[in-house]
Amino acid sequence: MIAVVLAGSRPGSDPLAAAFGTDLKALVPVGGKPMVRWPVEALLASPRFSRVLVLAQEPERIAEALPAHPKLSVEKSLGSIAATLERMCFDPTLEWPLFVTTADHVLLDHGMIDEFCDLGELADIAIGVVERENLMARLPRSQRTWIRFRSGAYSGANMFLLSGKKVLPALEVWRSIEQDRKKAWSLLWALGPLTFVGAALRLRTIHQTLDRIGERLGAKIEAVDLSDPLAAVDVDKLADHGLVEQLLKERS
Repeated sequence: MIAVVLAGSRPGSDPLAAAFGTDLKALVPVGGKPMVRWPVEALLASPRFSRVLVLAQEPERIAEALPAHPKLSVEKSLGSIAATLERMCFDPTLEWPLFVTTADHVLLDHGMIDEFCDLGELADIAIGVVERENLMARLPRSQRTWIRFRSGAYSGANMFLLSGKKVLPALEVWRSIEQDRKKAWSLLWALGPLTFVGAALRLRTIHQTLDRIGERLGAKIEAVDLSDPLAAVDVDKLADHGLVEQLLKERS
């Protein structure tokens, strides 16, 4: 299995990166090292992965922040996440499935990786999520983006498992709304009014909603509800940075 770390930058200035005197968010220091090193080192230490691939618009700068390792390579990404993943679907050298995460997933660890891969291995597309009550019990003041369903409210965990070319229709939809990808309602609307209304009125659970989306896209899509709530904590703004540094101290 190959692990992919998305370490690119969005168009325009990133406030978090600017606060630390850099133009690349992946290079923001967290816990004494560039944030991108944290998920990369967790993936390199896992026996699940034969290769760890880091994708960025400026691969040379990202590579300088990473350890030398025979399993690790840093390559140039395309202009968007969806376009980059679409290109990878046609790469005959890739070993499926692909485990995909982001450079700001600083708290990624072996337990999260193993649970997610074990529970998502039968899906064409597996999406890591954390249920709101689980996270609030651990971090009652944490502010996340929540998507509400009949079964509860969930936040994404920046972990995806892609199992082959059946993911292409989903990537096409993602690419069409990529600049608005934090707004889940845009995705639901793009996949059809019935899906949108069902989610908006909370008529379906998260699993029922993804089943319907999967039917439209011709793929089996599953949400993997992770037991560790810290899987939903990334470093996207200054408040996240302070929180994650404190959590790293507690972990050590």
